[in-house]
Amino acid sequence: MGNTFCIVVGCIDQASIGVVEKWGRFDKLAQPGFNLFNPFAGEWLAGVMSTRISSLDVRIETKTKDNVFVQLLCSIQYRIVTQNADDAFYELQNPKEQIQAYVFDVVRALVPRMTLDELFEQKGEVAKSVLEELEKVMGAYGYSIEHILMVDIIPDAAVRKAMNEINAGSDLGLLPCCLLSEAEAKYLGGVGVARQRQAITDGLRENILNFSHKVEGASAKEVMDLILVTQYFDTIKDLGNSSKNTTVFIPHGPGHVRDITEQIRNGMMESASAEIKIE
Repeated sequence: MGNTFCIVVGCIDQASIGVVEKWGRFDKLAQPGFNLFNPFAGEWLAGVMSTRISSLDVRIETKTKDNVFVQLLCSIQYRIVTQNADDAFYELQNPKEQIQAYVFDVVRALVPRMTLDELFEQKGEVAKSVLEELEKVMGAYGYSIEHILMVDIIPDAAVRKAMNEINAGSDLGLLPCCLLSEAEAKYLGGVGVARQRQAITDGLRENILNFSHKVEGASAKEVMDLILVTQYFDTIKDLGNSSKNTTVFIPHGPGHVRDITEQIRNGMMESASAEIKIE
């Protein structure tokens, strides 16, 4: 009765590396091509790993120094180092999660030190810092980080809207991001003041027309003077109720009510004349 000898044949694809174990322990790496394994000696192919470059997209949400929430999209290209494939096979169960965790850690440590403008200008520096940290950490696990690209920086939707409105209405270029909130507030404030003044104008026009129709012989100018005097006294009343205001009044007295309109006009003319002399 002759002895039986069994050999297992294995083929490793190009751009791949095989991990061979002997009696449950790592023995060697199987190179691409034809390989023989002796099961009676305890040899078997424990696994095959690709040595091609892999890509991982990571989306990180964080906040800049000027309190703008941003999302950063990073693309990490990595591969297994062939001679250290056993470390990659045995040390890490999920390399993608490990890479993602370190990217989060580095980006969230750097970005809060920068304004949004600085982040756009120095995104290459952020990618370089992430690359250096990943190379140091992942190299111990048999991985090589080939490239890191900062694909996109996406500010909060409200900030993007404000930036677009500023760029659409100005040829001065992009304002510093720290001024975006202030610029948007001033813009909205200006819209509110314009609408308020339009409402006042429409109300005055309607009051003048109604008064002229109901009171015979009253001209539009007389009605306007009456409304101006009424608003004048309302203003004095409001100012008097506030003890914190420091105000210079146009001179008037109880016996000069009829001349209030003329006094206001004279005051405005004197103010305009003084400004011209100063210039």
